[in-house]
Amino acid sequence: MSLRIAINTRLLLPGRLEGIGWFTYQTFRRIALNHPEVEFHFIFDRKYDEQFVFAENIKPVALFPQARHPVLFYLFFEKALPAYLKKIKPALFISPDGLLSLAWKGCQIPVFHDLNFIHNPDYLPWLSSKYYRWGFPKYAQRAHRIATVSEYSKADIVKTFSYPAQKVDVVYNGANEVFKPVNGYLAQETRKKYTGGCPYFVYVGSLHKRKNIDNMLMAFDAFKATDKHNHKFVIIGEHMFGTNGLNSLLDSMKHKNDVVFTGRLYNEPLSRVVASAEALLLVSFFEGFGIPIIEAMYCDVPVISSNVTSMPEIAGDAGLLVDPHSVEAISQAMNRIVNEKGLRQKLIVNGRVVRQRFSWDQTAQHMWNSIQHCI
Repeated sequence: MSLRIAINTRLLLPGRLEGIGWFTYQTFRRIALNHPEVEFHFIFDRKYDEQFVFAENIKPVALFPQARHPVLFYLFFEKALPAYLKKIKPALFISPDGLLSLAWKGCQIPVFHDLNFIHNPDYLPWLSSKYYRWGFPKYAQRAHRIATVSEYSKADIVKTFSYPAQKVDVVYNGANEVFKPVNGYLAQETRKKYTGGCPYFVYVGSLHKRKNIDNMLMAFDAFKATDKHNHKFVIIGEHMFGTNGLNSLLDSMKHKNDVVFTGRLYNEPLSRVVASAEALLLVSFFEGFGIPIIEAMYCDVPVISSNVTSMPEIAGDAGLLVDPHSVEAISQAMNRIVNEKGLRQKLIVNGRVVRQRFSWDQTAQHMWNSIQHCI
């Protein structure tokens, strides 16, 4: 094989795939299978799982140390990784989580999903925030090209790093195949399991202050004041970087007993809970993309989302877009979904059109197009 490409796959963790992990899995599984003529080196930072070795043209390797802390990021990306790359001499190194090796002089493409850490440094632990703010401007200088997941993020990268727009490739996320509508019986059974049979709004994501959990909860409390159908609010996800005072807010809520925390859900159970919902709530302060928006669309579920950053671009006319800082606006959108005749169905129909712009097959093709500029 004449062409060799190395890929940072450290976020391919069995049973623990998050947003960037899913991007890595869905995109590079397709690329590896579609291009048997290329030798792909998948680079892990711990013992890898065989399920991630998708094809015979993939050579997996585990390097030390595990890159799970800024000090270890440095040791992994600036010591262990360049030593390995110098040994195998790939034509290209791709990093789906955006971290590059400044010590390796070869061709590199990072995927910058968003620049949230630049604009909102206090959303991350102090040392991680400091490391990203130190590293990413340098990665932008070193990158041969940059891939990103929305036109919003592309414009942000061009402006923030003074990077040439023609060298930033938009590679939209897709939705996993498991997300699809459910029939009435399955929706009813799902509601019985999680909300005692009541209709509900759903949120999917980490319980992080960037995700605006507080305002969603206060909006739900306000919505409940006139709710005639005993709606619940199902929150799917886990705390990230501490609870951020969530418990004290819950204690102050009049309708806290109507909030259901499921913890993490994956694959079929996650899809069923989303598909059985009245609507998805994703009113973050900042998103580089917002994958749950298109997951909901693939489930024929309408979306209430924010009118800032990438979310209007992704939701299009399939979502109700609101000011994430306005509890009243979020609450009014919930009321509209429930009470405005024909609105929910109209958003679902619009979603069937909008979602066609987003699939992992298209992601893989656009990523391959970006790669071809470098090989």
